[in-house]
Amino acid sequence: MNRFRPCVLIHHRHLHHLQNAGPLCSHLKSRSVIRFSGPDTIKFLQGLLSNDVRRFGESPHEDNSPVVPPMYAALLTPQGRFLYDFFLYRQSRPEEKLDRNGSVEILADVDGSVLDELLATLKKYRLRSKVDIENVAEDFYCWQRYGRGLSEKTPSVEEPVAASVGWRGGDDRSGNSASHGNDVGWHWFKDPRLDCLGFRGIFPSGTTPPLVESDKETDEEKYLLWRLEKGVAEGSTEIPKGEAIPLEYNFVGLNAISFDKGCYVGQELIARAHHRGVIRKRLLPLKFLDNNGKEVERKVTAGSEVINTASGKKTGSVTTAFGFCGMGVLRLEEAFKGSDSLTILGQEDIKVEAIRAAWWPSEWFRDQQHTAVA
Repeated sequence: MNRFRPCVLIHHRHLHHLQNAGPLCSHLKSRSVIRFSGPDTIKFLQGLLSNDVRRFGESPHEDNSPVVPPMYAALLTPQGRFLYDFFLYRQSRPEEKLDRNGSVEILADVDGSVLDELLATLKKYRLRSKVDIENVAEDFYCWQRYGRGLSEKTPSVEEPVAASVGWRGGDDRSGNSASHGNDVGWHWFKDPRLDCLGFRGIFPSGTTPPLVESDKETDEEKYLLWRLEKGVAEGSTEIPKGEAIPLEYNFVGLNAISFDKGCYVGQELIARAHHRGVIRKRLLPLKFLDNNGKEVERKVTAGSEVINTASGKKTGSVTTAFGFCGMGVLRLEEAFKGSDSLTILGQEDIKVEAIRAAWWPSEWFRDQQHTAVA
């Protein structure tokens, strides 16, 4: 299911404009913000989520830069299936110090369409842990900055201080004061998944985030198109809750999983699948074409099955469809045998073009070759 209306028509000129546009900025109304606080915050999240959140519990740097980069993580079922994704931020203030109990406040942007259910699930796991979980969606909004050439101009997110735009970054001195936002630690950060996705941040509601005035503020649908081009799903509406296998949705490449942190919910099955070494299906960017190679609009919906007419085998299914673009989890061996062979089941006049995302690690291509030989 899409969070956006499937009837929206995406004209070619809109997509071409997006591909060539400079920085754009979108308020992500599909996301909501929650807050974790209390002495057991780090311990609670560490035992629950797929990534290693212990670095949020480290003492602030002594060089007057208490900024910690955000983190992408997921909550899974005990069977290792996806439930919810989280973008975690440590709210840093210049005067911040950890107390003796290691208490720290962490904010997370989550899929707003499942907010109540997510909060209930977290509180079920809380038991006797000393952690408060609050809905602060009315107080904070999530924003994304993205566009051609944006990420190449700034240092790596591995340098926490330089990761906030214009703050000791060395490349955007004119934005030095603007990028601070205010004096309580609100910053733009490089998206923790991929550099090509741009920058992400949470900011107090009712305010305009820094640098937005120099960008082109636009609706969230443009951000969806930006992600479709790269094959990156987000939220429980694009990543089927209780069904999706995180490794097939490329969560390792999106920096959402730590294989060194120890136990968390669903960890055993994730580790077993990872160490087998071959992922036979992955989430891919898709385009929908007619027999003449022309893009077709609004003809494909999420859940449509993709088949390879040459082999007669089911290749996978479409998970997100928007205009003539989409994403789908497909068998790599079948997906790249020949682009003319993929069609939509029951709509054989619609061809499916599977695209290798430019950000994919080279070893994933070797996995594909191994799968073809097997």
